[in-house]
Amino acid sequence: MIKSLLITMRPKQWIKNLFIFTALVFAEKLFEWQLLARTIIAFVLFCLISSCVYLVNDLADREKDRRHPIKAKRPLASGQLKPSAAIAATVALTVASLLGSFLLSPPFGLIALAYLLIMIAYSLALKDVVIIDALTLALGFVLRAVAGAVVIAVPISPWLYVCTTLLALFLSFGKRRHELILLEEGADEHRAILRDYTPRLLDEMIAIVTSAAVMAYSLYTFSAPNLPPNHSMMLTIPFVLYGIFRYLYLIHVKNEGGSPEEILIEDLPLIIDIVLWGMAVVAILYAFK
Repeated sequence: MIKSLLITMRPKQWIKNLFIFTALVFAEKLFEWQLLARTIIAFVLFCLISSCVYLVNDLADREKDRRHPIKAKRPLASGQLKPSAAIAATVALTVASLLGSFLLSPPFGLIALAYLLIMIAYSLALKDVVIIDALTLALGFVLRAVAGAVVIAVPISPWLYVCTTLLALFLSFGKRRHELILLEEGADEHRAILRDYTPRLLDEMIAIVTSAAVMAYSLYTFSAPNLPPNHSMMLTIPFVLYGIFRYLYLIHVKNEGGSPEEILIEDLPLIIDIVLWGMAVVAILYAFK
């Protein structure tokens, strides 16, 4: 039961909560150990909170998941995990993670609570509203990034909102496209919202947010006030371009994208690109400014 519960908590998807470290890095606080410790604690708490959401989602969708070629193997859908055990774990994790969030920082606790409520609303209703479903997922990523800024008490850059939102929409539309292609004629039987999307519509949306994301990041690299005056942050643009192009290749050629978190930990070229981008950002912000 413990193994099944851990699988349902989806530890692979905890990688999404790394957005909490965005403010710490770009506010040039990465090597202030007290703030780093607070951010790590915030990351752990958000992992627990997001696991509560996944438990609620799998409880609500277990009947639909049984008709999905991949999700039918999930513990709740396959019967390996009893609903009563999942409900008990959800309640315990929710109370513990929210209590820890408010003890860490009341503003952080409010953001964590807002994230939990919005994501539960998504799991129960908003995921069936066209376009709103993707915007809600994007809001979840923005809240992660904002939570990281709040917990260390640094100003929230408008670029944080813009770039995070566009990247999250890019991943969300890619996920919808993968589901639509994978399930084909039976797509709307598993997820009702898929009847409102078409591959062409999703490709156009992906093209829009991809272009906007590249432009937004490029503008950030030479206009944000806290960056080096020599505009050296622009040197990181090629890494962003390659990352986006590589992900588009995986979506359109390899028919992947259904699980962005798995791509980010399994696709070696993309992993190398992200590591090099991170090293370049840290070097520019901390060593060459």
